[in-house]
Amino acid sequence: MRNNLVACLTAWVVFSVLPGAAFAHHGGAAYDTSKMTTVTGTVTEFEFTNPHVIIGMDVKDPATGKIEKWQGELTSPNHLSRVDWTKDTIKVGDGLTMSGAALKSGAAAMAIRKIMKNGEEISTSGGDN
Repeated sequence: MRNNLVACLTAWVVFSVLPGAAFAHHGGAAYDTSKMTTVTGTVTEFEFTNPHVIIGMDVKDPATGKIEKWQGELTSPNHLSRVDWTKDTIKVGDGLTMSGAALKSGAAAMAIRKIMKNGEEISTSGGDN
């Protein structure tokens, strides 16, 4: 009887804590959601893999002319495939404009909310990040 009580109590504690840990992965505290940041550049990397699609871009700073390496994060490939994304939707060498919430740290990375390719928006409404 005592063993069953201990096992049930242990299981309750574990299953109570796990959902919080899983939800923490999706926190947005690192991003400045109070303003949108927009960058335009050339794709250097496109990872259509779980858990999040990643786009790497070379972005030329208009003031200095220096190239900055930016990285954008989208939702999962599963969500994006619902709006017809594939591993070929974006290719290395494509020119893109991406807008989203940049990291508060000032690092060149963002949670992407909008992508423009060839002057047209590519839908990202397949799900949440």
